[in-house]
Amino acid sequence: MARINLLPWREQLREERKKEFLTILALILVFTGALVFLVDRNLNGKINHQNARNEFISKEIRVLETRIKEIEELQSRRTQLLDRMKIIQDLQGNRPIIVRVFDEMARTLPDGVYFTSVDMKESTINIKGGAESNSRVSNLMRQMDASEWLTSPNLTAVRAVTQGALDQANVFELSVRQTEPQTRAAEGEQQP
Repeated sequence: MARINLLPWREQLREERKKEFLTILALILVFTGALVFLVDRNLNGKINHQNARNEFISKEIRVLETRIKEIEELQSRRTQLLDRMKIIQDLQGNRPIIVRVFDEMARTLPDGVYFTSVDMKESTINIKGGAESNSRVSNLMRQMDASEWLTSPNLTAVRAVTQGALDQANVFELSVRQTEPQTRAAEGEQQP
């Protein structure tokens, strides 16, 4: 006898294929979700690692910047100290010269002339003083011009001032340049 299957086999096949499709779809979704999760974790790990490296580099840059500032401050202090040392050495070297210049100023000072103020800037000496007469001021200038240590006297001002009924004085201002004698300059060049 022939068997006739009256069951809806096509619908069953369709249902089985549909279940198979949904199972595969679910597996693909789970696999895709897991893959996305793993990729996300991997990328987040790399980002966190890079952020940590960036933070470390930033911290090291800040440390280096503070060190650079300290080095610049030390270089500035060094420059200041070297400048001070140079000034002190110049003063030490000029000490005998200044004594000689003041000695020479005292030697060139004629009778009847006195200094009230002496100011020296670099090699220019500004002198203020008084004299009994104009001729004594010109005598002072001649003697300064003849000196080995002083040169180029320049009279800035002369004023007659009456101090009492009989006393009359001439107040003067002059500038003179300080120089070293030629023999001393030649010795200084040979010494180093």
